[in-house]
Amino acid sequence: MTAFELAQRFVGEIKELPGRDDHPFVQWCHMLCGLGANQPDETPWCSSFVNAIAWQLRLPRSKSAAARSWMTIGETVAGINFASVGYDVVVLKRGTNPMQGHVGFYAGASGVHVSVLGGNQGNTVSVAHFPLADLVGIRRLQ
Repeated sequence: MTAFELAQRFVGEIKELPGRDDHPFVQWCHMLCGLGANQPDETPWCSSFVNAIAWQLRLPRSKSAAARSWMTIGETVAGINFASVGYDVVVLKRGTNPMQGHVGFYAGASGVHVSVLGGNQGNTVSVAHFPLADLVGIRRLQ
């Protein structure tokens, strides 16, 4: 089973809970990144989700809740034309702060967009589309 295949199982199933409640799966993902057992599900969890999928498959992981921490994990993929569904994560910039970012599993590319299967996309696990111009890096987890 690839990381993408495992992550697909969570699409639409894992969502932030409203109000004071927190989703236990998201909290578990945060724990894998050292954030503690009571971390709220409102805390950005894209990297925590990728870490949880990688942990379950015994793949390399960043052990960090920071999206850009994935820039040193696995092997560099030379560009979007070499990206592979099932094995690669994409790191994206968010806003103007170089410390902010987003990470998820590569789900394809079309025109000027990259498709990402990830957590914390609309407060759930989903496939979302981002501008290719926001792509910072692609990493292969093997």
